Amino acid sequence: MFEQLEAIQADLPGIPDYSVTITDYGAVGDGAFDNTKAFHEAIEACSEAGGGKVVIPPGIWLTGPLTLRSRIELHAAAGSLVVFSKRFDRYPILLSTYEGKRTYRCQSPLDGEGLEDIAITGGGVFDGSGDAWRPVKKSKLTDSQWRRLLQSGGVADGNEMWWPTPAARDGQEILARIEGTGSDNPADYEPARDYLRPCLLSLRNCKRILLDGPTFQNSAAWCLHPWASEQITIRSLTVRNPWYAQNGDGLDIDSCKYVTVEDCSFDVGDDAICLKSGKDEAGRLLGMPSERIRIRNCTVYRGHGGIVVGSEMSGGIKDVSVSDCTFIGTDIGIRFKSCRGRGGVVENIFIERIRMKDMIGDAISFNLFYEGKAGSGEYPDEAMVPVTAETPVFRNIRIRDIVCAGAQTALLINGLPEMPVDNLSVKRAVMTSKEGIVCRNGTNVSLRDMVLSIQEKPLVTLHQCRNIRIEQVSGTGTAKGDRLLAVTGERSRQIDCVALKADQARRITVDSEVDRGEVVLK
Repeated sequence: MFEQLEAIQADLPGIPDYSVTITDYGAVGDGAFDNTKAFHEAIEACSEAGGGKVVIPPGIWLTGPLTLRSRIELHAAAGSLVVFSKRFDRYPILLSTYEGKRTYRCQSPLDGEGLEDIAITGGGVFDGSGDAWRPVKKSKLTDSQWRRLLQSGGVADGNEMWWPTPAARDGQEILARIEGTGSDNPADYEPARDYLRPCLLSLRNCKRILLDGPTFQNSAAWCLHPWASEQITIRSLTVRNPWYAQNGDGLDIDSCKYVTVEDCSFDVGDDAICLKSGKDEAGRLLGMPSERIRIRNCTVYRGHGGIVVGSEMSGGIKDVSVSDCTFIGTDIGIRFKSCRGRGGVVENIFIERIRMKDMIGDAISFNLFYEGKAGSGEYPDEAMVPVTAETPVFRNIRIRDIVCAGAQTALLINGLPEMPVDNLSVKRAVMTSKEGIVCRNGTNVSLRDMVLSIQEKPLVTLHQCRNIRIEQVSGTGTAKGDRLLAVTGERSRQIDCVALKADQARRITVDSEVDRGEVVLK
């Protein structure tokens, strides 16, 4: 299956050999003139001619949101900067998708639905003016930055969060009241407008998409969000958001199939490259997985996760290949997250040749108790609950050829007691971290050919784990008297260790509730 994934190449859009330039329709690139009319006239003229290329020449081009059309390539030449308006009233409220459900949002600066053959290319920059929309947490700024933000206007919420307007601050409560009425009239959502931050790019139910070359930055919410689309090629992009950007994801591939992402750079305020497929019951009812996805040769700097699966994965995620990526200073490197209530199945994920440096948290993380936090090693719940359609499943995951120079934990698995992470293999890894391997509620886990340099705690900790194979795993940095292996939990059994060793750690502790015969060391 993984060999077949390597052969996947998404179909490119077919764009006719015809072009127009926005200056032909009165556009002025001085950063002050409103070019919305010129952009729309250029796009419409090109569309009426059967499609083609709309050229944005060097300059600073101020505009309102743009509605894309089929068979159109928006080409931002090197030296062009497209700046979207900071005026909220320029963005119509329409039915879109966000955080796993269909909902009303302000129109995205780059927006399209039900299109075919769309491309955005070139060496220019698209700036979403997200600093005008986003709330900012005080905890993410220095004191002087917070004071300057307060002096700029807006309102503070309990001196913990800054909002651009009172309506934005109160928007969550306003939106809940509107949604409680069941209204499907966009006009009814006007009181919550300031709160309904748009993604910079939203493409819904589209086919044959190409994003090639530009920089996308400063988004009000997520940066790039293809939803329920297929045949997507994303390459040679730079995606940037301030590190403190609230909901500042880089790329969210959501219920999409046949996707290629390659040679891109991300430096963002939330998850960098994220795979999603809807949230809770809405995602399960839609039943549209993200599948047949290949990601390679990408670099991630700041971000809550380098490659991220979830937490909105209720429609399923499968048949994914990730290779030859570098994560530098990311909160977590390889990140899987979900929680009870989601349901959905994540399976057939292959990750190889990943390089990581200075991870703030875990190098590799499976957290099935995710509650919106950036990541935690705490294991909050021992109780088993019945397995239902709301139980998320993570299985058949292969990770190999990993190098990590600095992390809190090399490998953290927090599975659900009633649905452990199943059939996971980590092979050939060299990792430097404060803690080693921590696996809670895992089954059929294979750890092989790993060299760990750690500072504290046991090299390997297993809790409520079954059928675990540890082979040729060694550790350095351990002190005399440190534990090599710690096994706890009455459900732990079939622990098989071959050539597990450390430079000084020798002790092996097996909790009294574990049958000592279930732990075999050779």
